[in-house]
Amino acid sequence: NWHQCMIKGNMDETKSGYSAHVGGLIGKKLDDSNYEYHCEVKEIHLNTAKMAHGGFLMFVADTGMGNAAHQVSGNKRCVTISLEMKFIRAASLGQKLLTKVKIQRKTNTLVFITSKISSSENIVATASGIWKILKS
Repeated sequence: NWHQCMIKGNMDETKSGYSAHVGGLIGKKLDDSNYEYHCEVKEIHLNTAKMAHGGFLMFVADTGMGNAAHQVSGNKRCVTISLEMKFIRAASLGQKLLTKVKIQRKTNTLVFITSKISSSENIVATASGIWKILKS
């Protein structure tokens, strides 16, 4: 049931464009409100301190949450209008990251989402955001 995210024909942004450049994500829909995404920290994701760059972690959160918004909105295009990120612990080269995404609320025009990025048992970062559902 795992799939490489980035399906042409819908707005799945997990394996094309910028996403493909940084390695993409592998995702799974657990139910209508919960999704999981996996990736591995690679050399291109590291900052000069040899830790996963904060921008990479924001990409993971934004892409996973945006993909979930797209799916919960019935495959309508969605755009990020707000994203708040809290960096809790560093992620290192080779670590496998699990991002748990939860739809908190969906209206006709907005999706409110939270996520938690973990490595093994440690929380690396948390995020919350709002996605705008675009008219077809």
